[in-house]
Amino acid sequence: MALFLPTPKRTASLMKANSYFPALTGVRSIAAFFVFFHHYNQLDFSFPIQRTLNEFHVGVTLFFVLSGFLICMRYYENSEITSSWFRKYIKNRIARIYPMYLFLTLLTFLLFFLVGGEASVMGATQSPILILFLNIFFIRGFFDDLKFTGVGQGWTLTVEECFYLLAPIIFIGIKKNKKNLIYYPLMLLMFGITMVLVFSNFSIFGFFKNFQFLFIYTFFGRCIEFFIGMKLALIVLERNDKLVARPVFTTMGLLGMALAVSILVFLPLNGREFGLYHPFGIFTNNIILPIAVAILYYGLIIEKSWLQKFLSSTTMQLLGKSSYIFYLIHIGVIANFIKNVSRAFIDQQFNWFDNHELEWVPEKLNDSVLYIILVFVLLNLVSIVLYKLMEEPLNLAIRKSGFLEKKN
Repeated sequence: MALFLPTPKRTASLMKANSYFPALTGVRSIAAFFVFFHHYNQLDFSFPIQRTLNEFHVGVTLFFVLSGFLICMRYYENSEITSSWFRKYIKNRIARIYPMYLFLTLLTFLLFFLVGGEASVMGATQSPILILFLNIFFIRGFFDDLKFTGVGQGWTLTVEECFYLLAPIIFIGIKKNKKNLIYYPLMLLMFGITMVLVFSNFSIFGFFKNFQFLFIYTFFGRCIEFFIGMKLALIVLERNDKLVARPVFTTMGLLGMALAVSILVFLPLNGREFGLYHPFGIFTNNIILPIAVAILYYGLIIEKSWLQKFLSSTTMQLLGKSSYIFYLIHIGVIANFIKNVSRAFIDQQFNWFDNHELEWVPEKLNDSVLYIILVFVLLNLVSIVLYKLMEEPLNLAIRKSGFLEKKN
């Protein structure tokens, strides 16, 4: 992906490996909100809205490209294949991802064992301990039949963890030969294709079941998104760009994303649930969309714009930092509780209107929209509280601890 700078007047220099880009923290919240509205889409919405929200799974692509960019920015220049470096690297990744995921996974299974719940939590097996094990160690994401067990949306963490484990090796290889930035994703794709060709002949809980599963739910099928993010990071590190006034790349990125989503929306479903499941939908989601996302990110890094200012605001920073928890809880046991409370509250209010001869008020309101807004607000409030009281303190504690460090 080649990017060329515009020529407007420039200001202060900013690009370093440890640079913090506030707008990209704000983007995390937008990505999580996209996935939320995808999952809370309603059949009673009008066609264009319902069909568009159906494809808001694209928030996952925003996450994958951002992960490729941030990990490359932070670790590319200092990556080593040494025990001490790798231990610290893994400790930082565990501190960022694992505590809240483990807490919510254990909570999900505990409640299932105590009071029952959706059968999907346990998957298609009679061994709940096995399913719990596969969830705790991110292995369930390799099995089509089990990918939505436990914290359902956590299948994306299997994809992320594959990238985290391979990233240092990838960085070393790219340092030796920049062409590996092209060769490596091709090799990973070929590995994934080979796995499908071999294991699709066996029935092992859908282990590499088919090509649709490969290209939508596994790192090997979606690795290009991470490599596009890495390419962006290398451009940023090498060019040491400065802020510019005109939002050229920001605009191009937004238009490219709108085009990609439009393609997904207007692809014929032919019995498919999403445009993503169409062969060209996979190509659009895994290649066209991440290129547009990378262009947008580049604009948010080097250009002054209303969008950069908005995403860098105090509110969006807080929502961005708590977005990981929001993503983990927006469906599941906590969300179910919030949804029940929200539905009961809305029903109570509508009954009050009816009892006070104000029937015209509910007629003017869409209870589905009110319900989604209330759930959205409450989930964000819970996410912020959990971020402040649990995620942030645990993250800092693990990073400062001697966990995984070699004993003398």
